[in-house]
Amino acid sequence: MQVNLTIDMTSTQLSTATHQPLHETDFVEWADQTAELLKQGKFDELDIEHLIEEVEDLGNSERKALRSQLTRLLMHLLKWQYQSDKRSGSWRGSIRESRKQIRRLVRDYPSLKNHLIEKFDLCYQDAAEDAADETGLPLETFPPECPYTAEQTLNSEFLPED
Repeated sequence: MQVNLTIDMTSTQLSTATHQPLHETDFVEWADQTAELLKQGKFDELDIEHLIEEVEDLGNSERKALRSQLTRLLMHLLKWQYQSDKRSGSWRGSIRESRKQIRRLVRDYPSLKNHLIEKFDLCYQDAAEDAADETGLPLETFPPECPYTAEQTLNSEFLPED
């Protein structure tokens, strides 16, 4: 669906050819208006359905970032262990950077530690698939369950041996 937008420079209001709800056409304006209604205590005027959705989604980007970094870290640990002849400073740097990013996320959002433990096995499964893709090794090369504990994985001194 294509929406034609025009901007009236005198009123700075956005008009659309279709009549979509504000949260779909201008999320920033919707958020600003919602914040103002909250400040004024005008709770009966709030778009409660979408406000609930947005509040529920607030932590999703941090959870996704944590899973992404954990998957990346586990993939590089697998590559380090199963392709020892191709180890490089780049891999070591990637391992270190992922650990730093995970530490920062958990430090800034302590509840993510529970999420990390909860999603550890799922992240390992994704990491094994990614490692197989990047190394060209068969997926069966990698153990079906993570050979490293969460503590080892996050330990800045830990690197798996051959």
